[in-house]
Amino acid sequence: MSIRDPRVDAYLAPLPDWQRATFERVREVLHRADPEMAETIKRTVQPYFVCEGNVAAFLAAKDHVNVFVYDGGIVPDPHGLITAGHDNKTARTIGFHEGDDVPSGALLEFFRQLVADNRSGGWRKLKDRPRE
Repeated sequence: MSIRDPRVDAYLAPLPDWQRATFERVREVLHRADPEMAETIKRTVQPYFVCEGNVAAFLAAKDHVNVFVYDGGIVPDPHGLITAGHDNKTARTIGFHEGDDVPSGALLEFFRQLVADNRSGGWRKLKDRPRE
């Protein structure tokens, strides 16, 4: 069963409506990705979603929101979700601005692959393995 943390609700509560709604949609997809997905707070206030390792983290900015994904650059992105950090070896960013659609199906596929990679030893173990 997915584990929710009331501290994540506290992080989301003061955000502008569109930012809160965007994060809530992404949050729901994260929990659908795996029944063992858990929420926590790291770095004092930042919401993290973990399942046998970090999967994602939320960070609200002035005019956009970021969903940091901990994929080590090895999870395929056929839907073009990644908006920044393409060359980063440990994390990438999926950014949303007001009015952007949250592509639930594509995100679900992406998050499920992240969890599967975590269960297979994580990006450090998998980074040199050829992808099928």
